[in-house]
Amino acid sequence: MENQSSISEFFLRGISESPEQQQLLFGIFLCMYLVTLTGNVLIILAIVSDPHLHTPMYFFLANLSFVDMGLTTSTVTKMLVNVQTQRHTISYTGCLTQMYFFLMFGDLDSFFLAVMAYDRYVAICCPLYYSTVMSPRVCALLLALCWILTNVVALTHTLLMAQLSFCVVGEIAHFFCDITPVLKLSCSNTHINELMVFALGGTVLIVPFICIVISYIHIVSAILKVRTSSGMSKAFSTCSSHLCVVCVFYGTLFSAYLCPPSVASEEKDTAAAAMYTVVIPMLNPFIYSLRNKDMKGALKKLLSHRRIFSS
Repeated sequence: MENQSSISEFFLRGISESPEQQQLLFGIFLCMYLVTLTGNVLIILAIVSDPHLHTPMYFFLANLSFVDMGLTTSTVTKMLVNVQTQRHTISYTGCLTQMYFFLMFGDLDSFFLAVMAYDRYVAICCPLYYSTVMSPRVCALLLALCWILTNVVALTHTLLMAQLSFCVVGEIAHFFCDITPVLKLSCSNTHINELMVFALGGTVLIVPFICIVISYIHIVSAILKVRTSSGMSKAFSTCSSHLCVVCVFYGTLFSAYLCPPSVASEEKDTAAAAMYTVVIPMLNPFIYSLRNKDMKGALKKLLSHRRIFSS
């Protein structure tokens, strides 16, 4: 048995094995990637440039947009390069690096959505204490805590994966180095790795989701106590965009990682992962810009200012 140092690369199956479909998918994924970058960069620039958006909610939204760009970049760019060069490989070191950043950015998505749900809970249920509870210092601490926890989780998985042996250069049944497909190629005992995937993966997925559910139970309860319909509409409008993102994000995530295996599990997992890593980061800017009046106003100011400056 050779250890992992003798394995220099893996093969990535990609989205499709058909050359014709690969070129079509290359164009689709490239367009979605460029739209994702453009949309999220505009969200960040709009928040930075508009003083009215210098609030905790938009502070975390800007960080969410940055994380979405990182999540898509860490998974899609290698696939696009492989399709263009017709060399569907990834180095052993590159695979571990890609896995680390995918896990980190993916977990950060989940954590930031939970923090944003808590922010909406404080704003709607405890408005008098909002400025104190969500002070700049608290926001900075929450941001640092999210980054530290997700880096620890991603580093733990990556270091455990680095201890495994790979006897042959195998094909990863995915378009990027996700944990489960890579574990299937190992000739070592992967019991500890699988246990950590279940323990840490379940924790970073379920705990933020539970926090979001609890926050929205309190939010809905508070909104229903509002006597006027205009007041209810105004209260709900402050969290409707976030709720849409949460539903799309966790719906896709649960279908990718918590559904029972099926006959076409690999195809289903690949499609779900594409939704999770490409489609959702692309849709998030549209959801927030179309359903949020403040964001729409900030984007209009930003784009009009850039047109005036360019002319």
